[in-house]
Amino acid sequence: MRDLILEKMYDWSKKPYQRYFKKNKAWEITSKELIRYPQQTLGFEIGCFLLTYNFELEPKLEDHDVIHVLTQTGVTVPEEIGMQFYLLGNGKRSVYQFFVITIGSILYVNKLNYFFNQFKRGKTAYCFYHLNFSKMLNIPTQTIRETFKIN
Repeated sequence: MRDLILEKMYDWSKKPYQRYFKKNKAWEITSKELIRYPQQTLGFEIGCFLLTYNFELEPKLEDHDVIHVLTQTGVTVPEEIGMQFYLLGNGKRSVYQFFVITIGSILYVNKLNYFFNQFKRGKTAYCFYHLNFSKMLNIPTQTIRETFKIN
């Protein structure tokens, strides 16, 4: 039931968030185009991630999937909340993020230890959430992880 509540809240808020808060341009690339990048590159691994979960890139929200790939975070609701804690530790601040963290912490109080560990992981990495990932699709994913100490 907790998962359903957060998933519905995400569905209701996604379009207004894309339209009014995200100012970046959409990438205009598909998962099938991404998997044509050389293996082990960020582009290829994003494509694999999307195909594995039967997702497509959401316009203006592409960075979210990149963060999943770089941090090797799954897509369950607690993992999604944990990724927001990771990003908080990495220095990202947004109203949407605080909303997810607050509601997620209330609904998943039994996962607070996991969330705190994700926060600590984010703190140990160099700040990377703000990068223009669309320009990094040809870079090996492991190189990015090592450069920014993403573990």
